[in-house]
Amino acid sequence: MSFFKNIFSKEKKETLDKGLEKSKESFFGKLSKAVAGKSKVDDDVLDNLEEVLVASDVGVATTLKVIDRIEERVARDKYLGTEELNVILREEIAGLLSETNVGNDTDFSIPENKKPYVLMVVGVNGVGKTTTIGKLASQLKKKGLKVVLGAADTFRAAAIDQLQIWADRVEVPIVRQEMGSDPASVAFDTLKSAVAQNADVVIIDTAGRLHNKVNLMNELTKIKRVMQKVVSDAPHDVLLVLDGSTGQNAFEQAKQFTKATEVTSLAVTKLDGTAKGGVVIGISDQFQIPVKYIGVGEGIDDLQVFNKHEFVDSFFK
Repeated sequence: MSFFKNIFSKEKKETLDKGLEKSKESFFGKLSKAVAGKSKVDDDVLDNLEEVLVASDVGVATTLKVIDRIEERVARDKYLGTEELNVILREEIAGLLSETNVGNDTDFSIPENKKPYVLMVVGVNGVGKTTTIGKLASQLKKKGLKVVLGAADTFRAAAIDQLQIWADRVEVPIVRQEMGSDPASVAFDTLKSAVAQNADVVIIDTAGRLHNKVNLMNELTKIKRVMQKVVSDAPHDVLLVLDGSTGQNAFEQAKQFTKATEVTSLAVTKLDGTAKGGVVIGISDQFQIPVKYIGVGEGIDDLQVFNKHEFVDSFFK
C-alpha cells in the first residue's frame, strides 16, 4: 500500500513500535480469538471484530465506520480469508484517517510567521501535562528555537516546582510567581519577558481543574485576553493533553475541555504503559482537532509528533 513508506528515522520508528507494544499484543490477542476456527470474514467475524475494536478503545463511532468499510470490501471481493484481516484492517484504518488532512507531520516545527509563537497547554491534573511541556520545550530547543515557559498553574505549588525542574533540565527560562498568584498575571509577565528576549516560542502551563467548567472557562478566557495585550493574536495554539491509558475517559475529557475552551490540538500521553493505544485512532477520527503529539515512553525524547501513517503501520506490524 502506498500509505506505508518509512517517514520516520529507524530510531524514532523503533521507539514508536516499542511504545505501542502493549496495545498491539492486547489487540492481536483479542483478534486471534475473534477469528478462531473461521476461514473467511463473515457476519460472525465482523460482529466479533466490532467487539475487539470497541474493547481496544477505538470508540463506537469509529469502530462502526471501520466495520462499514470492511463490509463493503467483503461484498465487493466476495471472499476474504481471515488471514487477510490484519492487512485489511490496517488499510481501512489508514484510509479512514487519511480522509482528514491532519497527522501528516514528521518532525517538530512551528509556523515561521508568528514570533513569539504562543502555545497554551490545558488538561486535567495527572495526565502528563507538565512532562509534555518539558519534552516539547526540549524538542523545540533542539531545532534551534528559543523557548520560554510560563508557570500559570498557580493552583498547586507542585505544578510550579515541577515545571521549574523541567526548565532547569532543558535549560530554558521560566517565568513563575508564588502559588495562588493570578494565572493571567503570570501569562502576561511570560509574554512580556519572551518579547524582551526575542523568543521564538512561549509555552504556558495552566491549571488542570475540571470540577467547575464555568470557573475553568472564565480563567482560560481571562488568560487569553490578558496575553493579547502583549501579543494580539495569542494564543496561537491551545494544546489539550490527554492520558491515553484512561481509554474512553480521554474521550470524555476531550469533550469537556472542548466545551470549556477552544482547543486547537491534542497530545495523547502514556501510550507505552497501556493496552489502550487504539484510543488515538478514535480520537483522531472523532474530534475535528488534530492529534499533534503522542507520548510513547518516559525518556526526554519519547514525545513524538503524531504521524497517522507511521502510527497505523506500527500498530498493525
